[in-house]
Amino acid sequence: MPNKILFCATVDTHFSAFHLPVLEWFKQRNWEVHVAAKGEGNLPFVDKKYNISFERSPIRLRNQLAYRQLKEIIQENGYRLIHCHTPMGGVITRLAARNVRKKGTKVLYTVHGFHFCKGAPLLNWMLYYPIEKQLSKVTDCLITINDEDYRLAVSRRFEAQTIAHVHGIGVNTSRFSPIPADEKLRRRAELRCRQDDFVMFYAAEFNKNKNHRLLLHAMAKIKDKAPKMKLLLAGRGALQEECGKLVVKLGIDHMVDFLGYRNDIDKVLPLCDAAVSSSLREGLPVNIMEAMACGLPVIATRNRGHVELVAEDANGYIVNPLDSEQFADRIYRLYSSSELSRKMGAASLSYVQKYSSQQVERELSDIYSKYMTEEAYG
Repeated sequence: MPNKILFCATVDTHFSAFHLPVLEWFKQRNWEVHVAAKGEGNLPFVDKKYNISFERSPIRLRNQLAYRQLKEIIQENGYRLIHCHTPMGGVITRLAARNVRKKGTKVLYTVHGFHFCKGAPLLNWMLYYPIEKQLSKVTDCLITINDEDYRLAVSRRFEAQTIAHVHGIGVNTSRFSPIPADEKLRRRAELRCRQDDFVMFYAAEFNKNKNHRLLLHAMAKIKDKAPKMKLLLAGRGALQEECGKLVVKLGIDHMVDFLGYRNDIDKVLPLCDAAVSSSLREGLPVNIMEAMACGLPVIATRNRGHVELVAEDANGYIVNPLDSEQFADRIYRLYSSSELSRKMGAASLSYVQKYSSQQVERELSDIYSKYMTEEAYG
């Protein structure tokens, strides 16, 4: 009988977006790979896929059904390892795995950003902190992807058997990389960007946390002295229409292109001059790592994910998430100096190497290897 591992997350697109290399890693070692998540998508490197009734909201009653479904699957399959992701996927999976863990199954949980963190609302601490602290007792390895979450878990004495830190989920530095100047011009023409435009890029769902309004107001402050400024916004969301109206009101509609959902970010990023991010909260944002891998300087708001990736005055700038004036100033600094942009972009390219897929795979394989031997199971 082959060894089996179960991966769990709230939705199956989480795995197609972030974890296919890990699924492949286990298949290469002849493990049977199962995935439990909401959705009917097909995933490569997976032997069995379960469509589970996970809901993102902790108060949705369908999560009770998800718990029963998952508990039955876990009891039937005799997994050696269970690795869960996302807040609700992590909560329900660890609850459902309590009994089998007593029999030797090892349970790993990757935190993609605690909802309680420095500067988070008190309600987040009251709701999420007690849950995560309690569930750490039924976690063999708690994996954090940024330094602040790691230090928080250690300082608050979370009771997981092991608390580990890996450098994110890994960015494919072969897929995301700089391109030659002639190719850059060709791709710009396809997106109606001129050769001398200063092109910025932001890929994010249009929601309150992503804070697009700050970025748009910053552009409005310097639109007259930076007329060749261009912003490409990739993504969809509830606030997209509102942002569309705002750019017209601010008189910057000719400077902003709404690209909608894109699955070719690797083709768009290298044609840009800078990446921007105005979000209020991040774990360790993939969009910033991808931009860095393409050799772009970054202007981003202060939060735990951004400050781990962006070094002030080195590969970009960190700004106050409520200060559009400061954001505007930093945009103009890069807009005004191609040499500064080039220097900061080169620093991004250097810094991102420790977040590469190869590096993260090595870090994860070290963790997995500890739980894949017979000795690990007594």
